[in-house]
Amino acid sequence: MNNQFIPVNRPLLDGNEKKYLTQCIDTGWISSEGPFITELEEKMAARVNRKHGIALCNGSVALDLAMLALDLPKCSQVIMPTFTIISCAAAIIRAGLEPVVVDSDPLTWNMDVTKIEGKITPKTKAIMVVHIYGLPVNMNPIFELAQKYGLKIIEDAAEMHGQNCNGAPCGSFGDISTFSFYPNKHITTGEGGMVLTDNPLLAEKCRSLKNLCMKPERRFLHDELGFNFRMTNLQAAIGLAQLERLDEFVSKKRAMGKFYTEQLRDLITIQLPLQKTDYSENIYWVFGLILKPEVEFDAQEAIKRLAEKNIGTRPFFWCMHEQPVFKNMGLFKNEKYPVAENLARRGFYIPSGLAITTDEMNIVVNAVKEVLG
Repeated sequence: MNNQFIPVNRPLLDGNEKKYLTQCIDTGWISSEGPFITELEEKMAARVNRKHGIALCNGSVALDLAMLALDLPKCSQVIMPTFTIISCAAAIIRAGLEPVVVDSDPLTWNMDVTKIEGKITPKTKAIMVVHIYGLPVNMNPIFELAQKYGLKIIEDAAEMHGQNCNGAPCGSFGDISTFSFYPNKHITTGEGGMVLTDNPLLAEKCRSLKNLCMKPERRFLHDELGFNFRMTNLQAAIGLAQLERLDEFVSKKRAMGKFYTEQLRDLITIQLPLQKTDYSENIYWVFGLILKPEVEFDAQEAIKRLAEKNIGTRPFFWCMHEQPVFKNMGLFKNEKYPVAENLARRGFYIPSGLAITTDEMNIVVNAVKEVLG
C-alpha cells in the first residue's frame, strides 16, 4: 500500500522563479505594471512566431477577449468541439454568439475535422480549434475550410506549450490564439493566460478590453466598458522563468509519456494516448487512460479505487452538449456525440506533473495494474 499521496500534478519551480520574484519584491513592481509582463509577452509571442502577446489573469478570460475582439455579428455561429472545457463555449455565448459542437476523433481525442463542414451554415462565422491533452488538431483541413467559407479561426492552445503541428508552433495558427498558464500547464504563472495575434488591431482591442478600456491619452476616461483581466508582474516573473525551460519541460513530459506507455501497454483493459500522428508527436500535457468496453465500471469508479491507493487523478472533460447550464438555455437539443460521450464517461488521467519522480510513476503504474489488471 502506498502511504504517500501522489497528486495528479505538481509543478516544477526550481529555476529562476525565486530570483525573479525577489526582484519584484525588491523593486516594488508587484502589480500589473512591471518589466516582467512586457518581457513575457514579447518572448512568448516570439516563441510561437506571433507579433503580439497580451498577458492576462487566466486562460478562460483569454478566450473571452479573443471572441470579443473578433467582433463577430451577434447570433453568429462558431463551430467547436463538444469535448473540451466549458470556458470555450462560455466565451462564445458571452460574446452573443451560438456554439455549434462536433464529435471527437477516437484516437487523438481532438475534434473530428471530418465532421466540421457538415455543421457549416450561412450563420457560421468562425471555428474554435481546441487542442486536447497532448496532440494538436490537424490544422491543414481547418485552413482549407476557413478559406472556402470565409471563416475566422480561434486557436485554443491552452495545453500546447512547446507543441508543433505540421512543423509550426501551436499558438501561431489562425486569427487569434490563446494560452493558459494554470499550474498544470507546461508553463505556469499560478493563474494566468495570454492572447496572441499577428493583427495589430486585434492586439490593440485586447489590450484595451483587459485594462477597463481606459483611453491611452487620459486615464480613467472610457468610451466603452472593459474588464480588469490584467496579469501581475509577480505572475509574469514566474512565467518567464518557466518559459526559459520549456524545451526541457517538453522533453521531460515526453520521457514520462514513454515510461507510462511502456509500463502499461500490455494492459488490455485501457486505451493509451496516441504517441504520434503524421503531423505531430504527443507532448503528454496529461497522460490519459480510457477504459475499454469490457471494463464493467466507469472512470468515476476507477478514480475512486485509485484514490483508495493514494493516487491522484482527474476525470476527462464533460461534453458541452450534456452540460446542464446549456440545456437550460435550450442549446444542443437532442444532440448525441458518441465518441465524446465515451471519452467523458470512461476517460481519466493519472499523475503526470513535471515534478513527478520515477519512483512515484512506478507506484502509479502498480496501482493502475491492480485496479485495472
